[in-house]
Amino acid sequence: MGLETLTQYFTQYGAVAIFVIVFLEYLNLPGFPAGIIMPLAGIMAARGNIHFFWVMVITVAAGLLGSLMLYGLGRKGGEVFLNAYTRRFPKQKDALDKALDWIRRKGCVGVFLGKLLPMVRTLISVPAGVVRMDMIKYVVSSTCGIFIWNLVFVGAGYLLGDRVFELLGVA
Repeated sequence: MGLETLTQYFTQYGAVAIFVIVFLEYLNLPGFPAGIIMPLAGIMAARGNIHFFWVMVITVAAGLLGSLMLYGLGRKGGEVFLNAYTRRFPKQKDALDKALDWIRRKGCVGVFLGKLLPMVRTLISVPAGVVRMDMIKYVVSSTCGIFIWNLVFVGAGYLLGDRVFELLGVA
């Protein structure tokens, strides 16, 4: 999905587009890079299309919903899902094995820190489900990590505003 297409969706559909695209990004689907999506949401807030507070609420809610779906997938499908996933994406096996070990050793702190690391932040939910981490602890640690990650990227878009568009070559 191109930058101009994302910008058009954000402008045309507002909060709904922000929610759907951030939700899909947190499902770890290819083509939805947080480094573009989150700053664009911040830019829309800077332009006055939506209040910054609501952008944060929407992006955190979408991120948590996507993360909970992956957590549920890990909890219900567990090892079967991981085996199928790593057969399809063999380069991810090492990262998932490390994530499982990380979650077993670190628990909530592992999920929180994992949500702050590129690549790990979307994958960490599946291992958390596989090891059957307590749901409340998972939600709290995920929400905190998602909030900080989103705040940094949405805030950058908000503070830099249209300068980000100029740098990226979009009007």
